[in-house]
Amino acid sequence: MTTTRYSEKLARLRTGMGRKGDYMIADAKDADVTGGVPATGPRRDASGKIVGARSRPEFLDQIRKVIDQDVVDIMLTSAGNMDILATSGAFDGRAIQPAFRANETTCVWANVRHAGYAQTPSRPYRGADLAFAPANLCLYSLTFNNDTEADARALEAYAAFRRDARAAGVAHFLEVFNPNVPDAVGEVGAYVTDCIIRLLSSLTSTERPEFLKVAYNGPKAMEELAAHDPSMVVGVLGGAGATHRDTFELIAQSERFGARLALFGRKINQAEDQCCLIQWMRGVADGEVSAEEAVKGYHGDLETLGLRPDRPLADDIQITADVLRFDAAALSV
Repeated sequence: MTTTRYSEKLARLRTGMGRKGDYMIADAKDADVTGGVPATGPRRDASGKIVGARSRPEFLDQIRKVIDQDVVDIMLTSAGNMDILATSGAFDGRAIQPAFRANETTCVWANVRHAGYAQTPSRPYRGADLAFAPANLCLYSLTFNNDTEADARALEAYAAFRRDARAAGVAHFLEVFNPNVPDAVGEVGAYVTDCIIRLLSSLTSTERPEFLKVAYNGPKAMEELAAHDPSMVVGVLGGAGATHRDTFELIAQSERFGARLALFGRKINQAEDQCCLIQWMRGVADGEVSAEEAVKGYHGDLETLGLRPDRPLADDIQITADVLRFDAAALSV
């Protein structure tokens, strides 16, 4: 079996021996658990124009293209899609770690058309049966809302999951979302950091997640979480699709402040050319190009490929996420 880049990098990072190139990139192709037809992303014609939504076979074909590129460190999918990919030998000869989503809290059911699940306090739900695990690594997600009953229920479900995962011999990484209820807490970054640290304090080494996946809530929150326990590798989630400058800036800033991996869903899945974008992401993570240079390079590649960008370069090179815009200004001082 091919040794994965993920296992090698994670071992170095946990012992403080990380080096250039060890920042990991994961492609989160698990969007199908969030809803139906729209979740798989846009289908594009030969010019790059969006002409509809991908079917499941088209979605799987796109995943295979990213696997064949062999640049990302982790490929995350739903359990159903990972079953198809793994049994068909999609990962043979590739150094990519396969992973599947083990649960889907109700706050992520956002792509179910005409539904309002995301507006109510998140509840735990686990669709995948670990007895049929299609990979040896999975994702489990939690959402804290500063609600005693809801948060306790989520933690109890996580404890039950850990027991099942140990029995099945499946490792996991833990995703902790920001509260999905508006105004649930005043300082989101500090609140989520403290919830994570409090949770991990009760876990022995055999129960702990392989790494964390959290929203980037700015430098202070990231530094606090990453510095508290250097043996726990911290990663950031990509969040909503935005400009490609936002994508590259998130990698650069999170790495500077302690994150050691990024897991991108919509930011990759909605791209005009996913493999091309991933290659530039790798360049930013390795410190070979700046975020701004990566946007220009990506647009240059799109032009060479004859693909029309979704946004003109003048717009795509802008930082639109407030947390990144503020931090970018601070970094320039």
